[in-house]
Amino acid sequence: MSQSDVASFLLESRGHSRELSAFVVAARFSRDGRTLAFALGDGTVRIAAGAAPGTDAANGTDWPAHTVHDGAILCFAVDPGGDGFISGGDDGTLRRLAGDGTVSDIASFGMKWVEHVATYPLDKGKGLIAAGVGKLVRLYDETGRLLKELTHPSSVTGLVFDGKGKRIGASHYNGASLWFVAAKTDTPRKLEWKGSHTGIIIHPEGEAVVTAMQENALHGWKLPDGQHMRMSGYPAKTQSLSFTRNGKWLASSGADAMVMWPFFGGGPMGKAPLELAGGDGILCNQVACHPKDEFVAGGFADGLVVIADVGSSRIVPIVPPGHGAVSALAWSPDGARLAFGTETGFAGVVDLSRR
Repeated sequence: MSQSDVASFLLESRGHSRELSAFVVAARFSRDGRTLAFALGDGTVRIAAGAAPGTDAANGTDWPAHTVHDGAILCFAVDPGGDGFISGGDDGTLRRLAGDGTVSDIASFGMKWVEHVATYPLDKGKGLIAAGVGKLVRLYDETGRLLKELTHPSSVTGLVFDGKGKRIGASHYNGASLWFVAAKTDTPRKLEWKGSHTGIIIHPEGEAVVTAMQENALHGWKLPDGQHMRMSGYPAKTQSLSFTRNGKWLASSGADAMVMWPFFGGGPMGKAPLELAGGDGILCNQVACHPKDEFVAGGFADGLVVIADVGSSRIVPIVPPGHGAVSALAWSPDGARLAFGTETGFAGVVDLSRR
């Protein structure tokens, strides 16, 4: 790639990056958007100094490493009650990394891996933390106090709160389960479909639940009537799902484009998906919809990161290929910055605010 080609990517003019030397499991901005953290496969979390708005993108500051787990970090989420983050690891622990770098334990599960974590912020600094370990989901408040345990028929493969924090959904073999967080009697609503379900997402308005499946397809249930939805035709497994803010579109990985399913006008059934930034045969690994507008970011297997305007299909190049497959994407809460990470440990953030 020529220097002029590289210069057309916004990372060069509006971003900064580092080689972190370990698989980037996840990127997350804190609730207030001031702190950006990268969770790595070596058990550390890197805090991206200089990533806040108005700082010099080329300031050369280090991104300090905090050792959080004795082994790989498997899942990573925003702390719902503070300015830090919540992580689970293959060392069997669920831990909190505070904004000042302090690490504390929330729970220990012995030899069992903590593979899934989901959080939800409530009013006045309160919040919910859910951790998936084997067949069990444990629900905690923001202080780490155990609220309840939810048992599933098989190992949990995905975990998500709905848009209001009233329900939590878990994917597993032969379907998914929906639980009311505040229910006095814990009886799930079972959403059944035979096969291996490997991830889950809930529509922002609570109108549908969608799971990724082992056989290169998505399956969905319309709520409240439970009508089935089948979205197939993917050449690879879907690793990443993201709804646009108003739930109009569902973005998905697993093809050589960002596949956008319409959740309006009776869709997605009977409607063809929109495909963005495709055509070169390189698989899209990650998608992340903008928190406020109908834009979607996509990360590809060759390291390319782009942003697409869903309405016009206009593509903005963000990160050039050549740094390993993209494994993490995250928007800041205000949508002004986009963070990314790759399997080889290349990570960065791009400032998209007006200048």
